[in-house]
Amino acid sequence: MRNSYVSEDLKELIEKCLENDRTSQYRFYEYYSTRVFGVCLRYAKNFADAEDILQEGFVKAFKYLQDYSGKGSMESWIRRIMVTTSLNYYKKKNMLNKDVDPENTNILINKDYEGLSDMSHEEILELIRELPYGYQTVFNLSTIEGYSHKEISEIMQISVNTSKSQLSRAKQVLRNKIESIFKLEENLLAIAALA
Repeated sequence: MRNSYVSEDLKELIEKCLENDRTSQYRFYEYYSTRVFGVCLRYAKNFADAEDILQEGFVKAFKYLQDYSGKGSMESWIRRIMVTTSLNYYKKKNMLNKDVDPENTNILINKDYEGLSDMSHEEILELIRELPYGYQTVFNLSTIEGYSHKEISEIMQISVNTSKSQLSRAKQVLRNKIESIFKLEENLLAIAALA
């Protein structure tokens, strides 16, 4: 590590991990796994896959730990590994890169949709998990991880237009699902008021 952005405690922990000290590796895993498991859950189709991705990601983190330069936070470095591991996990299963036709990329999404604020984190996460995998992946990479469409196109080996299209369609699907949930709740409240 060539940079002073890393605390002395973290430097020492990393050095012990590189020496294959199992106690230090366990401490490292315990500390960071709780912080990055959410990344795995966002990309996984189910909880079991998320656990597999987490384990596989940490195997890679330990393998490449000597390459961590100390620039940026360790957590950010591990999060990137988890994103890459998630994408590769589904590439191996031929579930990634299911291109859709890149037309109609300019569907407008009302970003101030009020219903979203009434939903729990778990409800929103579940709606994202229900998206087709291509939509879900592009949505996560763009909206949550902050990648540009150019970066997404390189990561997923799709065109920039396909990335834009999938993001637009993902937002439209999410918007439709949220609207239908709140319409259903309004109807149920109206029925209950009549009873």
